[in-house]
Amino acid sequence: MNVGPWQLIIIALVILVLFGRGRISEMMGDFGKGIKSFKQGMNDESGKEMMRLDPPKEADPSATESTTTKDGEKNA
Repeated sequence: MNVGPWQLIIIALVILVLFGRGRISEMMGDFGKGIKSFKQGMNDESGKEMMRLDPPKEADPSATESTTTKDGEKNA
């Protein structure tokens, strides 16, 4: 079944008459917001996934800070 350009024009006019210009633009705005929200959610999820795969590095135990006592001795 091949749809020609005249059939597409007739279908578009019927949709425009049924829904009206304002309702169609409102639906397209909602559709755009949905896509934007979906992309943002996917980015948030991939960021969380990266955090799970790459855990924070722990401090090196050999690099502890030494302190000096009242007697002048150093503690590790």
